[in-house]
Amino acid sequence: MKTSITIAIPGSASNLWATVRSVGALNVVYSFAALCTLVKVIRALRWRLRTTQLRGPPRTSFVYGVSNDLISSKDSATMYEHWVQEYGVAYEIPAVLGQTKIVLSDPRAIAHFYARESWTYVQTPLSLMLIENLVGRGLLWSQGESHKRQRKALTPAFSNAAIRKLTSVFYDSAYKVKSAWNTDLESSKDGNAIIEVQNWMNHISLDTIGIAGFSHDFGSLDGKHASVTEVFDSFGSSPQASALHRVFFLLGSAFPIIAKIPTKRTKLSKKLNVTMGEISNDLLLRSRREKDVNVKEAEEEKSIIGLLIKAEGQEAELHMPEEEVIAQMKVLLLAGYETTSVSLTWALIELSRHPDVQTRLREELLAFGADPTYDQLKANLPHLDAVVHEILRLHPAVPEFNRCARVDDVIPLSEPVCTESGEMTDSISIAKGSSIVIPIRAINCSLAIWGPDAKEFKPDRWLSKDGISEKAKEVQGHRHLLTFVDGPRTCLGKDFAIAEFKTVLSVLVKNFVFEMRDGPDTEVEIVRGILPRPRVVGEDGIKVPLRVRRYE
Repeated sequence: MKTSITIAIPGSASNLWATVRSVGALNVVYSFAALCTLVKVIRALRWRLRTTQLRGPPRTSFVYGVSNDLISSKDSATMYEHWVQEYGVAYEIPAVLGQTKIVLSDPRAIAHFYARESWTYVQTPLSLMLIENLVGRGLLWSQGESHKRQRKALTPAFSNAAIRKLTSVFYDSAYKVKSAWNTDLESSKDGNAIIEVQNWMNHISLDTIGIAGFSHDFGSLDGKHASVTEVFDSFGSSPQASALHRVFFLLGSAFPIIAKIPTKRTKLSKKLNVTMGEISNDLLLRSRREKDVNVKEAEEEKSIIGLLIKAEGQEAELHMPEEEVIAQMKVLLLAGYETTSVSLTWALIELSRHPDVQTRLREELLAFGADPTYDQLKANLPHLDAVVHEILRLHPAVPEFNRCARVDDVIPLSEPVCTESGEMTDSISIAKGSSIVIPIRAINCSLAIWGPDAKEFKPDRWLSKDGISEKAKEVQGHRHLLTFVDGPRTCLGKDFAIAEFKTVLSVLVKNFVFEMRDGPDTEVEIVRGILPRPRVVGEDGIKVPLRVRRYE
């Protein structure tokens, strides 16, 4: 008896091939997904095996960890300090989508970190993308040997000799403000006026960097509305990021490409980049034409624009392509507008809150007499120096610092910490790919480092022999502060910024008396322009209105 077997065959060869192809495509997709998952698992296992597992706060959000809590907090520095007290000088915080970050609050660990910054510890992918979107591939964006070359090319423009010649530029800007405010006060009935000081400080900084760096007067102190001024000011007109932008920013640490998604803020950043690029290109073209006409080459090469033109030459030892030159100009414009203006605004706020400190500073400046020179500003006015550095301590322009480990490392600690397993260790192993946070403001204001009055505005700490604690002296940075960071990426314009800060503050305090408009208890909050900025609670944008009268 024969048994017949029937086999079902697809209707045509093309159908068979389509079936095979579809199955093959799915296999490729599944294989790729499996491979990606495997790679992630291997990386996670490697990270766990090679990184000291530290204690830290629990995850408050499945998606965001504690990241949303930090950026939403009115005082993230206090959060970091609370965690130091609970978990030690090195601990781990949960971040976005299961990621973690290691927070360092130990002076020895931070010194080790900064000494290796730009090689062992590098910009995060999100930071690189945000910086490139805003100012291009200049000094802020570059790393390793590229950063070293660019920094070396610009260093002569920020020497003591170079800044000494620029002091008159700082004074010119300060006296323009003095003249404008005197005009306002002359027209007031009671001898005082309400002046929104932050806008004036912005324009002082912008005009100063324009003249000092590029021999160009933006004229913002004279009421001119150059395109760059308008774009900068637009950041201040709507400082609060939208909820959507905040979500994108948080998720960007896991998926940096998200930074490319157009939101109101990213569009504003792109517009600022384009505007600064157009202005920088115009200034560069003009300076090239003028190079051999009215400036001696030896002097020109010591100015910022001169050094950039020199570096652009094909035969230059520290050659920069035009893209880098334009990027450096945009970085300097941005830094000139943002950092010193924020510090000056905070100084006027703190002096308004502390009239006794303001009076003593004014008495020192009046007793000194004529406007101090650059060298006298550095060495002969202790109260001015104390006020400036207390502002830099309490209100750093950049409140925290994030980096990613490029290679494995071992970070020493000055005091042991307890690990997740309960063991004590005086060093922590860091695996390649680990995220590191240095909470700058938290360390500058740490009770454990600076003492029980660390959160108070107390310039006298800089005037007495024992005013700075031994623990604070362990912090390696300008005057034991992390405001200008440290190591290979220490702020190149630090001395320029401090000289400008002291010059402008000396002129304003010597000639005017400042008070909070609504009394000494007026609340001030922090909002986000390009960098975090102060704002009087209840005001629009980034407004800081103060009551100002002439000192007579």
